[in-house]
Amino acid sequence: MKEAIKIHHQDNVIVALRDFSKGEKIAEDGGSVELKEDVRRGHKIAVKDIAEGEDVMKYGSPIGHATAFIPKGSHVHTHNTKTNLDDLQEYRFEQKLAELPHENRNLTFRGYRRKNGEVGIRNELWIVPTVGCVNGIAEIIIRQFKAEVGDISPFEHIHVLKHQYGCSQLGDDHENTKTILQNVIRHPNAGGVLVLGLGCENNELPALRASLGEYDENRVKFLVSQEVADEMEAGVQALLEIFEAAKDDKREEVPLSALKVGLKCGGSDGLSGITANPLLGRFSDFLIAQGGTTVLTEVPEMFGAETMLMERADNEEVFQKIVHLINDFKQYFIDHNQPVYENPSPGNKEGGITTLEDKSLGCTQKAGQATIVDVLPYGGILKKKGLNLLSAPGNDLVASSALAAAGCQLVLFTTGRGTPFGTFVPTMKISTNTPLYEKKRHWIDFNAGSLIEDVPAEEVLENFIQYIISVASGEPVKNEVNDFRELAIFKTGVTL
Repeated sequence: MKEAIKIHHQDNVIVALRDFSKGEKIAEDGGSVELKEDVRRGHKIAVKDIAEGEDVMKYGSPIGHATAFIPKGSHVHTHNTKTNLDDLQEYRFEQKLAELPHENRNLTFRGYRRKNGEVGIRNELWIVPTVGCVNGIAEIIIRQFKAEVGDISPFEHIHVLKHQYGCSQLGDDHENTKTILQNVIRHPNAGGVLVLGLGCENNELPALRASLGEYDENRVKFLVSQEVADEMEAGVQALLEIFEAAKDDKREEVPLSALKVGLKCGGSDGLSGITANPLLGRFSDFLIAQGGTTVLTEVPEMFGAETMLMERADNEEVFQKIVHLINDFKQYFIDHNQPVYENPSPGNKEGGITTLEDKSLGCTQKAGQATIVDVLPYGGILKKKGLNLLSAPGNDLVASSALAAAGCQLVLFTTGRGTPFGTFVPTMKISTNTPLYEKKRHWIDFNAGSLIEDVPAEEVLENFIQYIISVASGEPVKNEVNDFRELAIFKTGVTL
């Protein structure tokens, strides 16, 4: 097993794959590096003297510059390295596309075909509140419904998609809530939906219903609580009608090309860009070669790596969309008088990530090498197969919810520190290191740490593909087992 790794031949740092003590030596480029101080796993070590002002190189790119002379063998981190990034930039279209190293294997999974042609990987019954005031009512309706029917099959689960919005919102916040809830109502993982309103909220149920577009009236029902004498009884009756419409639902073989997968990371560490994120990148390339779809978001964590994404734009129109995606999100920070590069988080730094470039270059590994075919606004729905970008912040709950609302049936979530949450679709946790996997088996679904333990990358990828097919065919992931499900909506403005 390797003790440290140099990611790119141009790098002047290596990443520790275990904890080191001062005085230990690491073999490097036919020689050795003697450590001048203790260095923890995931953190960087200088393999040459780095002059003050000189770029610190990782992934073959600058991740910042030295703020003081860094001798060979020293720990390279926030105490001696600073970002190179500025605010708004101008960009030039210089396309560099790659061929994907995979063939179509005509694989399938067992999913649910919907009336509109979409495919779900779950058959769940959801209550979607138009406003947070009715969250409690929804829970009572579910309890009474379960008591009446006993076995909820063919539904696999029934739950309330709780949120705290839908009233006292203006402008973009109101529109974001309305749009995300519309997308949720139409999501293919739902075999049925009861949309539950109060009656006096800004997000009026009749207006939401009118703007919803086409939907299956046997599977989507609406109830305004203030308009009926007993909202619990009326809610149970609506669920019984949906239940009757869904009684014959069954899984069937569908091509892997029907899969739409969100790519997300959170609680990242210094190994994220070495193990778990590259694994997602390889899977993304594989799925796209099968005709499937993947989505990368977390726009602030593209800052510093955005030009690599721009080079992969399918055409100049997509390139311009990426430019607006990046600069519009930077302007959002500027408009709120906040620093654009107030990142990475304390947990990221603890795990070995030093600057935003360091974080972004690791984060974008999740997107593999595929051509970017489209860029979606926040609340946008997937329209093109292939690799898409989606506008959303880095916040784990908001970004994961945005991926699900865009139409992803599954979110792949890499983590080096660990996190238990899940959004309203299966949220598969992939650990960057084996100690985390072993410590948090009740959180983590797949271990990418084996990639630095001499397990061939091809073997890990194949195991990952087969596991994802099993999950898409019904095997629950840990957030589902733990019943951790969240719906978080992006808020930017005034609350009345």
